Amino acid sequence: MLNTIADRIKIWGVQLVIFALSGALAFLLRLDFSIPPDQVVNFRTGILVWIVTKAIAFRVVGLDRGWWRYVSLPDIGRIGAGNLLGSVAGLAAILLIQPIGFPRSLYPLDFLICLVATAGIRIATRMVYEAGTKAGDNLDKRVLIYGAGTAGQALVREIRSNAKLQYTVCGFVDDDRSKHGAILNGVKVLGTGDDIGSLVVRKNALEILIACPAMTGAQMTKIIRQCQAAGVVCKTIPGVAELIGQKGLLAQIRDVAVEDLLGRHPVLLDDTKLRSRLEGQVVAVTGAAGSIGSELCRQIARFHPKAIVAFEIGETALFYLDREMRASFPDVRFHNEIGNVQDERRLREVFELHRPSVVYHAAAYKHVPVMESHLFQAVENNVGGTWNVARTAERCGVAHLILISTDKAVKPVNVMGLSKRVAEIVINSMPRGRTQKLSVRFGNVLGSNGSVIPLFKEQIAKGGPVTVTHPDMQRYFMTIPEAAQLVLQASTMGRGSEIFVLDMGQPVRIMDLATNLILLSGLQPEKDIKIEYSGIRPGEKLYEELSAYEEGTVATDHEKIKVFAGVGWPWEEVEARLIGIREGCEDRDFRKVMKLLRELTPEYMPSEFILEQLRACEEQGGSVTTATDTAAAELREAPLAYGQSG
Repeated sequence: MLNTIADRIKIWGVQLVIFALSGALAFLLRLDFSIPPDQVVNFRTGILVWIVTKAIAFRVVGLDRGWWRYVSLPDIGRIGAGNLLGSVAGLAAILLIQPIGFPRSLYPLDFLICLVATAGIRIATRMVYEAGTKAGDNLDKRVLIYGAGTAGQALVREIRSNAKLQYTVCGFVDDDRSKHGAILNGVKVLGTGDDIGSLVVRKNALEILIACPAMTGAQMTKIIRQCQAAGVVCKTIPGVAELIGQKGLLAQIRDVAVEDLLGRHPVLLDDTKLRSRLEGQVVAVTGAAGSIGSELCRQIARFHPKAIVAFEIGETALFYLDREMRASFPDVRFHNEIGNVQDERRLREVFELHRPSVVYHAAAYKHVPVMESHLFQAVENNVGGTWNVARTAERCGVAHLILISTDKAVKPVNVMGLSKRVAEIVINSMPRGRTQKLSVRFGNVLGSNGSVIPLFKEQIAKGGPVTVTHPDMQRYFMTIPEAAQLVLQASTMGRGSEIFVLDMGQPVRIMDLATNLILLSGLQPEKDIKIEYSGIRPGEKLYEELSAYEEGTVATDHEKIKVFAGVGWPWEEVEARLIGIREGCEDRDFRKVMKLLRELTPEYMPSEFILEQLRACEEQGGSVTTATDTAAAELREAPLAYGQSG
């Protein structure tokens, strides 16, 4: 309830008194503060009519409830509408009664007096309340607000209306010079971001609140450096997408996060398409407790599926996801299923039990350096597991299967990327049958398990050094929620056998990422925290690509999603090689597996680490067949050939 019963009685009482006094004052002004005997009846009639009609009008426009201390411009408009409606209704009622000699000038007088009184008492209430809550300004934290736009002004209003918040706003900072000197909500615009150092000293400010939700990553980085130089803490409020369902800006004030430095704008989803695909359906997610898998579960739950089936090998992670989903989405049935995508029988058990119509296949080994030295495990899980999921989906009548792929599948130079590229080929080459299959490819996500951000934070917490592989190393990044949302959107677009690629924006230098994280921790790079170069690890490359130049990209109806229109492999050829790869893994025949993988992905450029393993295989194996010997020779020459062609 907006007000208690006692509060509403007080509001009604005050308003009725104002209605009566406004009418009485109108009569007194009109009659020179002396009411003759022949106007006494009109006096009583006018006041009675106005009290009744205005009480009804104020009830109609909702002015009999609401906290007066939060009055705003829209409320003043409603007060004007209520007074106008009450005065017009009063005029009609008085003309209907037809009292003799009723002065016509009383109508506008009463309207103006009542309007000023009803609006004024609300404004006065807010001023008194805010003055009372900020009586201890000398104890409050003095802050500057960066951004004098809508968000900044809303933040000022909330700070003033919150009795518990210990903030005193001492000025705006805005890079729009046309605003300089302006007073907005009683707060003056003092200067630009370049003036932060002098303004902090002049106003004795201890903190900067950034109220620019649409700010770019470069702008945010610049502000952080300015605040760091001025010796003040900076915090921010999130964009509109993060505020949905929240109660206000104050609860959302937080430290600047590394995600803010990317300057990525909120994803606009076509909820109609997603709802038609997911609502009332059973949706399965493999690798459900991972970074992307768990976020997919959360996003899917928003569209009211019949049930979510979480297929996951990690028992502990699945336990915590189950608890979270049941607490956050109690109306969505959530089934946790322990299993490994390498176990086709277990997959079939789960799919036959729950009969999903949509499957998001996110289960995969993903760490590049680890997979570089575990070829068989990477192939068995990423390739064999994908083949198992696709075959099981066909057999169980799944309508849609979506593979979560990676930018490392483009011109792969490591085993992880190679295995994901072959997984794409499996998905896009299999005959459609009953299941529509497609792949969605994107780059790194911030904060995912084992990613660079948690590693840097851990190193900073220990006092450094922060290790960067190479000063020119670049990667594409997006947030986990954004990646999951775009995967869902892309899954509604395909007809089958496509590879969708998500817009990853501009690549980010890992060196810049490390520097900004140190700044966000309130420390100085190289002064407080050293940055060291560890060297490129096996299978890594300086720059990631989202599409090979041989692949043609076609725009979709979503600005952040494109589709590759490449030519697929004949399934018979792919299947024959998959059978050979599976046999090679079982026999631990390194050369055979690499030969067949290379046949499927001739653009693969193996690392020196892989080439050394092939040489070791030759030395240990004694006599080798011509086929495997040729395959090894081809792999040795791959770096040169790749350099010449690409």
